[in-house]
Amino acid sequence: MSETYLYNRTLNKNTDYNVWFAFPECYSFAMSSLGFLLIYKELDEMENIFAERICMDTAKTKIKPQDVDAICFSFTFDMDFINIFKILDKYNIPIKSKDRKNAPFVFAGGTVLTANPEPFKDIFDFMIIGDGEGINSSAVQICRENRNRAKEEVLELLSKVGGVYVPYIHSCQNPVKKGHSDLKQCVYTPILSDKSFFKNTFIIETSRGCYNRCGFCVASYLNLPARFVEYETIIEKIEFGLKYTNKIALLGALVSAHPNFKDICAYIYNKIQSGEDIEMNISSLRADTITPDVVRMLTAAGQKNITLAIESASQRLRKVINKNISEEQLFAAIKTAKEYGLKGVKIYTMLGLPTETQEDIEEFIRLAVDLKNEFRGFDITFSFSTFVPKPHTPFQWCTRESTKSLEKKEEYLKKELHKIGMNAKFSSAKWDYYQTLVSRGDVSLTDYLIEVYRLGGKLGAYKTCAKKLGINTDKFVTEPLNMEKELPWNVIDISPGVQILKNEFNRLMNKS
Repeated sequence: MSETYLYNRTLNKNTDYNVWFAFPECYSFAMSSLGFLLIYKELDEMENIFAERICMDTAKTKIKPQDVDAICFSFTFDMDFINIFKILDKYNIPIKSKDRKNAPFVFAGGTVLTANPEPFKDIFDFMIIGDGEGINSSAVQICRENRNRAKEEVLELLSKVGGVYVPYIHSCQNPVKKGHSDLKQCVYTPILSDKSFFKNTFIIETSRGCYNRCGFCVASYLNLPARFVEYETIIEKIEFGLKYTNKIALLGALVSAHPNFKDICAYIYNKIQSGEDIEMNISSLRADTITPDVVRMLTAAGQKNITLAIESASQRLRKVINKNISEEQLFAAIKTAKEYGLKGVKIYTMLGLPTETQEDIEEFIRLAVDLKNEFRGFDITFSFSTFVPKPHTPFQWCTRESTKSLEKKEEYLKKELHKIGMNAKFSSAKWDYYQTLVSRGDVSLTDYLIEVYRLGGKLGAYKTCAKKLGINTDKFVTEPLNMEKELPWNVIDISPGVQILKNEFNRLMNKS
């Protein structure tokens, strides 16, 4: 395994505080996570701190477990809690904070906790809410400087740092303000690895957030306002990355929304045309941003396919969810993709969106037939997930359709799309049900989630544990939430605020 550090490390520094920075997946995935690597770099550059990355497949650690002072987890996906518990168990660290009297501090940050930390408030000593730049290092420094004081005293100090949530101090009446970065400093890959899932790929974050604000999209609403890295800075980082690798990737909730996106594409294309070997990957594109120049750059850089998110084949439903993409724009984008050298397109869609009817489902069949007839020989794949109502979005109050109903829709679409000869992939409606449970849960689920882990964390464990502990999971998943009731995640003070979300919910529902 080869790693290349793209920053100056202070080796053999006189450290007196040991931190494990843990990623609840394998090493290859960890080394493809820009957020994980960004925070590790911050910790690694701190004086007096020795930070070590650990993953699910870490066989041997440099820091002995008994010498660890703090453990920080990256918590990006709802179901990561299973592997977080596994790592704690592996090193004989109690899962619940109240049982860790003499254990190291255990804290975490990431999208899951920023959206809703409440199911895990009895697990972590504290949590980083929002953009983690600067906050993680500040928190670790406070822990280090006060390591001889009682844990409760240290937590009191931590609670005064913006973006640090201390469960026994903060509440809906005393919320913690979400941490916010202005993104003036461009985030990019600090360590290249030949064992990364994206082997030796230099990733550049071009934007954070998305101004389109689809009603279901937590990535948009958690990151308002949308921010873009300056064009000159992106070009500077591309040149920096090319000193180490020919593989470049642009990352953002919506990369193609960058005001200088076409200029970035032109810059890369001209470098390729001048003889440079560059492989380029772009994480997200909108149908209305697909132009000949963009596709020409992508094909020149070796990209074979693109993903376009339309969420629904129904124009009516796209209006309801605030997805302002027309069918004409979709067809124009695919036409351009085919004409200028791409091999295929994946169309990302959802089932079970609010107000969805059978007529909306039939629109998928009609669209598939029209696409098949229009673009013969071009690889088109539908990718279906099911709607998961997420905190801090206008649709947070919506009910989730029953698993039985969603699976019936899936089977119908599988059958009909197969007849047409259209490729289609489907997420598991059962797993999406439990993702909703974790997303909208509260502290009453903590023991349930621990029990699910103890029983192996497979699908059957969720149902078995609910029956064993008397947990009504439908209460969190398929039952609508009262718009006038305090929600668990209101412990987070986040823009744009509850009233604006209510107004947007009512505006979108009126479009149905």
